[in-house]
Amino acid sequence: MIRRTLRMAGVVLAGAAIFLPLSSLVIWSFAEKWYWPHLFPQQLGFFYWAKVLQGDMLRALKDGFLIAVVVTVLTLIITIPLAYVLARLPIPLKPLILMVFLLPQAFPQLPVFVNSTTLLYRVNLGGKLGGVILIHMVGALVFAVWTMTAVFKSVPETLEEAAINLGASRFKAFYSISLPLATPGIIASTLLVFLYSLDEFTGTLLVGSPFVLTLPVYMYRTSVGYELQVASISALMLMVPGIVLLVLLERYMKSEYLSMFGRI
Repeated sequence: MIRRTLRMAGVVLAGAAIFLPLSSLVIWSFAEKWYWPHLFPQQLGFFYWAKVLQGDMLRALKDGFLIAVVVTVLTLIITIPLAYVLARLPIPLKPLILMVFLLPQAFPQLPVFVNSTTLLYRVNLGGKLGGVILIHMVGALVFAVWTMTAVFKSVPETLEEAAINLGASRFKAFYSISLPLATPGIIASTLLVFLYSLDEFTGTLLVGSPFVLTLPVYMYRTSVGYELQVASISALMLMVPGIVLLVLLERYMKSEYLSMFGRI
């Protein structure tokens, strides 16, 4: 009885920690008038929702999704063959190569992005979609390379060796055996990269402003301007794809992929 009560109390506390901040966002998104010391808004309505849908929100959402899709596709094109080679072949200095991809996350992001912004402006990519895509790929490659190397490492190499012994080429063995078996892990890596790019803020602000607008940057601008209703609506709209993608990620990310991180 006591254990059940403690479990229920834990569920209630966890629910409160998760849903109370979300409820605040929902209330602020509909609040047209809310002044101190009132506990709840004096007036509710859809005024700020209409304002958001008529303003730059849709442009920020469209550009953010476009950038995330391009970053995801380019990252997959680069990392699928690279991760396969790192997982299968005895590459010299393999730990050093993998460590290079961790470097952007090994240091504070702000100085990394500031230096990258300086370089991108020198080659005329500052304030452009191309520059933002490149700065997103700096972080996206970290997730993709390590995740997909672990995925290909989890596929038994003996299956490819059997196919090669039966006359298949290395590419045929990869295409017909390893790639289909690694598909769930590739989907999980794709979702990670897409979610990272969709939510990326610091690099987008430094490289893209004021010409490239994504939803996190739009939310930051409205928060700085103390437009709490607009910022709350932006946060809610940004959360929806994140929740959906995390649910899908939980479905495709298998335990054997995670266990291979220590064997890369």
